[in-house]
Amino acid sequence: MAIEAVISYPNWLYRAAGHPVTWMGWIIAALDRHWNRDHASAGARRAMGIAALAVLLCITAAATIGFSAVMPGSLIGLAVSALIASSLIAQRSLDRHVAAVATALTSDLAAGRRAVAMIVGRNPDVLDQAGVARAAIESLAENFSDGIVAPVFWLAMAGLPGAAIYKAANTADSMIGHRTPRFNAYGWAAARLDDVLNLPASRLAALLLILAAPLAGGSAPGAIRSVWRDAGRHRSPNAGWPEAAMAGALGLQLAGPRVYGDALVEDAFMGDGKRDASAADITRALRLYRVACLLQFGLWLAVCFIGRAIWR
Repeated sequence: MAIEAVISYPNWLYRAAGHPVTWMGWIIAALDRHWNRDHASAGARRAMGIAALAVLLCITAAATIGFSAVMPGSLIGLAVSALIASSLIAQRSLDRHVAAVATALTSDLAAGRRAVAMIVGRNPDVLDQAGVARAAIESLAENFSDGIVAPVFWLAMAGLPGAAIYKAANTADSMIGHRTPRFNAYGWAAARLDDVLNLPASRLAALLLILAAPLAGGSAPGAIRSVWRDAGRHRSPNAGWPEAAMAGALGLQLAGPRVYGDALVEDAFMGDGKRDASAADITRALRLYRVACLLQFGLWLAVCFIGRAIWR
């Protein structure tokens, strides 16, 4: 976590060799081209989707378990493993992308729309200034859970293989876990597995945001009230938890009906605050997010020390 927060994933390395997520994406895309046949029945496509997910997870598990097995049990081995693991966490890159939306939105709505299009899947052309700000804050909340808390949680539970397997499942969900004619059956397994793997992390992410609220100028009671009332009403079994916590902590109302492409997606509102969000609210959300990241770091550091004390 410390490595990723300081250096993130170097651009030169991405240009030279790609990124673990892009490698997973290549496998997912290749399997989709060969196994997701338009003329196949829904049952056959679901079966092939399950098989494709199994292949992806087996390759990921074999590569990371093999890597962990050959790494020496020394400081050098630990450092190399930590460098690899840091590529599966997105603290700094998420911060940078969301901050870019706040900067762009202060000068020009069109620039804000272009910046937010980099981190959300909805149609930016229908968003006004408040809509761009809410989209950025919602993405920050959801990706805090999916891109940071979840991979760190599974890294703590099952080492590098655990984090990599989670990341593979999450990448599969983002690529094929959509309710579209092409992926509704084929991506069913990816979407369901991602839901299951994110259950503990989404709740932990909400807790971290609640704890961070008073330290970042937000409202912990508001966050608790919003999570209690609204989290379970979200169309996702997981996204509502961090979104509701973020909304309540900042006194905002997030989520609700949104446009993806040309389709209107109905969803419940998270929080009961103002809808008229601004670039200043994105900055407030980033402050809350950064404190939550620090709390997460402290949490796992404490777990490490307690674990060492117990097992001595």
